[in-house]
Amino acid sequence: MPDYEKMYKTLLDGVEKAMYELKKVELACEEIYINTSPDE
Repeated sequence: MPDYEKMYKTLLDGVEKAMYELKKVELACEEIYINTSPDE
């Protein structure tokens, strides 16, 4: 019988890690945009 609890925890951990990485990349891109935008 499949270990659904282990499957769920593994999936949840992977999703949380992916969300964290996406947020880091988003912030890095925002920083690049801010630092390279022409001043008004």
